[in-house]
Amino acid sequence: MSLNHSHAHSHLQSSPVSYGRAFAIGIVLNVGFVAVEVIYGLLANSSALLADAVHNASDVLSLAFAWAAAWLATRRPKGKYTYGLRKTTILVSILNALLLFGAMAAIGWDAVSKIKNPEPVASVQVMWVAGVGVVVNTFTALLFMKGQKHDLNIRGAFLHMVADAGVSVGVVIAGLLITLTGALWIDPIISFMIIIVVLWGTWRLFTDSINLALDAVPRHIDLEKVRNFLLDQKGVVDIHDLHIWAMSTTAVALTAHLVMPAGYHDSFILNLQQELKNNFGIEHTTFQIEQHDISEGCPSGC
Repeated sequence: MSLNHSHAHSHLQSSPVSYGRAFAIGIVLNVGFVAVEVIYGLLANSSALLADAVHNASDVLSLAFAWAAAWLATRRPKGKYTYGLRKTTILVSILNALLLFGAMAAIGWDAVSKIKNPEPVASVQVMWVAGVGVVVNTFTALLFMKGQKHDLNIRGAFLHMVADAGVSVGVVIAGLLITLTGALWIDPIISFMIIIVVLWGTWRLFTDSINLALDAVPRHIDLEKVRNFLLDQKGVVDIHDLHIWAMSTTAVALTAHLVMPAGYHDSFILNLQQELKNNFGIEHTTFQIEQHDISEGCPSGC
């Protein structure tokens, strides 16, 4: 049995080439806004504003990680890192999620203490600061609106900013309700609502990052559809050792052993690689062809 080992290496388009300026503007704006929220959150004694500040800080990190991931995807492998450093983005995402869990626990503890011992809140200041957040986050989201349709990495940044704008709207509502009713318990209750929103997104980030770190099939890839697609290719009589995993937060790789009759040329592999890219978004593929004598029947009893 003769073997033909074929690789396809596709270099992803670098997001910073088109969106480096957008990332830079978004990060600078949001870092400045986080500083304003922390200062006024302490001055206004608002746990809701502090919770929103932590949330926005986490998304500043998300913007930075998205930018770094796009940049790392363009780096060529070097030395013992034969795949490059793409997976560092996954590892950092896990760390980011753990830090965010801790921060939300601290904010929750503060909110509980304020329910037990209500304290005055400068609700008008809270409304103004959160209103600025709505503007900043909406503007940042618009910077990524066009790219999010074609790039999952850009889409992640876009969705984070849209969520931030929504949370800031919630804080504005809290300030308004306190101004109208004088009910101080509204501030910590809004804090808990923000914590729930942040933890929901963080839990998904955490579980997805763990799955990617363990080389699970990415969420957007249907393993059985890919398997059936390969089996439907002309000349393929069996398939085994099919592996699909994430090389980074933006790149997916595939390896498989295809059992085929002798005489198929490399054009089959090239066409197959292109179809996998078009149909499933898998850009890095490795196939090992196991030539099979048709007269011996179908392997594996297929």
